[in-house]
Amino acid sequence: MTYKNRPLVQRLVEFKNRNLFSFHVPGHKNGTLSGLPEQLRSALAYDFTELTGLDDLHQPAGVIQVAEQKLTTLYQADKSFFLVNGSTVGNLAMVYATCRENDIVIVQRNAHKSIFNALELTGARPVFVTPRWDENTKAAGTITESQVRKALTLYPEAKAVILTSPTYYGAIAEELKEIIAICHAKGLPVLVDEAHGAHFVIGKPFPKSALTLGADVVVHSAHKTLPAMTMASFLHVKSTLVSIERVAHYLQILQSSSPSYLLMASLDDAREYVASFTVEATGAFLENRKDMINRLTLIVGLEIVESTDPLKLMIRAKGTSGFELQQVLEAEGVYPELADPYQVLFVLPLVKQAQGNRIQKIILKIERAVIALENGEKNGREEAPAPVLIEDISEPRFIARELEKLDVEWINFERAIGQVAAATVTPYPPGIPLLLAGERISERHIASLTELARMQAKFQGTIRMKEKKILVVKNDSEE
Repeated sequence: MTYKNRPLVQRLVEFKNRNLFSFHVPGHKNGTLSGLPEQLRSALAYDFTELTGLDDLHQPAGVIQVAEQKLTTLYQADKSFFLVNGSTVGNLAMVYATCRENDIVIVQRNAHKSIFNALELTGARPVFVTPRWDENTKAAGTITESQVRKALTLYPEAKAVILTSPTYYGAIAEELKEIIAICHAKGLPVLVDEAHGAHFVIGKPFPKSALTLGADVVVHSAHKTLPAMTMASFLHVKSTLVSIERVAHYLQILQSSSPSYLLMASLDDAREYVASFTVEATGAFLENRKDMINRLTLIVGLEIVESTDPLKLMIRAKGTSGFELQQVLEAEGVYPELADPYQVLFVLPLVKQAQGNRIQKIILKIERAVIALENGEKNGREEAPAPVLIEDISEPRFIARELEKLDVEWINFERAIGQVAAATVTPYPPGIPLLLAGERISERHIASLTELARMQAKFQGTIRMKEKKILVVKNDSEE
């Protein structure tokens, strides 16, 4: 079989079909020594290393260069890169390429944890811009032109602006074009974590990409919405303010020196999948989506909430939390992307053909789940009030490098208000920190932690949920 317009995939197939003898890494020797199940083991026959003819991700001059050039052309960037360490490495590289120690950086507060990790590693000083609550998605939304303008007035020495659009729930920064123009007028690069927007390149009905609107660096999680393997991502540079060479330099440092050819092949394939998304395919996707929404709407007790991004749907059940709804759905074999106190989030498949029969089977399972929920014991929770996001623009009390020199202690949640968090606390998913290391702890933080603990939400970070204790800076309370 010929894999048209997928040069790396085609090269791997040709190489594998030569049945060559492996006296090179990896040690599974084309899968022959592997004890994995057959379905997994068969893929290892394509798990090569930088052999003659297969090119080198860190110095591409052959088939990988061709594959990345096709990606660059599709997204109309100056240069696009394959990422094998997820969007996390893209976020790290773009921050390293633009920010240095003690640089002031304007950061959207509901960014992914990898952005804050990048700021910690570089020693840059973040200024947080807190978005308004988005009542539609029941989550923190995006920031506005006026907020960015205010932040740049208060911090004229800022060196970069880091944004997240879309949010995990598909909300789009409506004034993104204007925000980028304001920043560029001051000579500031705009870095956008667009992890959930790799499919925006299709065009309508999907939103415009930040790359199209003028952002300097954009990172895409190809594995989130395109048919790529987990961790397979893209990074695009289109800028006169950010050096492609510096981005490439940090990618060479931060990415694995033994990049997976399986991941890169899946990126080559995902790029071709979206590049060949025709008007007819878009029509089929929209018909599937409409069919599913119409059927879901008929299920008594469910509320279906649409997002700006047609690939995202929120499902709510009256009188219960998203965590409980997730539990009964998973019991029926329906696994949503995430749950929160209000809802579950579905990431729809970007299919090109009609899926009527499959949709009908899914709906029957969801109906059974809702019936089980109605018949079971619910927590009787009243809908949690929307958090009050008061601080429009703020700085942390300490940055990470300063925290390392301070004494810390564990204290109960109720005693933590007014203290300074000594570690970041992140509900996962979605991986957006609720509380950042160095931030002053507010009543809102503790109320959210208490509610999430009661619902048995999952966390990453330094926190003792069972004991309801949090790590704080010793002797630095707000009087």
